[in-house]
Amino acid sequence: MRAVIQRVSKAEVVVEGAIVSKISYGLLILLGIEDADTDEDITWLSKKITNLRIFNDDEGIMNQSLIQVEGEAIVVSQFTLHASTKKGNRPSYLKAAKPTFAIPMYEKFIAQIETDLGKKVGTGVFGADMKVELLNDGPVTIIIDTKNRE
Repeated sequence: MRAVIQRVSKAEVVVEGAIVSKISYGLLILLGIEDADTDEDITWLSKKITNLRIFNDDEGIMNQSLIQVEGEAIVVSQFTLHASTKKGNRPSYLKAAKPTFAIPMYEKFIAQIETDLGKKVGTGVFGADMKVELLNDGPVTIIIDTKNRE
């Protein structure tokens, strides 16, 4: 699994002109799934994201987690995170999982992060043409890959 997490002051996901998810302070999580991903990857990634200390404490130092600040989250599936650009100018998405595998893994990840966070999270609509709007706070943007645990 590969995730791009962005600390946001606000974010929303729109599908066909309708807002399907909206949060204020928290994280927008773009999630890419590949066939080699496992339930262990889901557990590790969710714990890493919810406990990552990237929110400011009272002294303005990034020293608090999403859990500690009681922030919100939106998880959006994004197969393009597994794009390969090694050959030519057209990205290849061969590493990205097909929907039959990716959808259940996406749903398991959402369930895990809701458990770890202790609240419901917003989502995108798998496979839909989504418009994602955010106000990146910081800006803070971090890429995490479960294959190399960083």
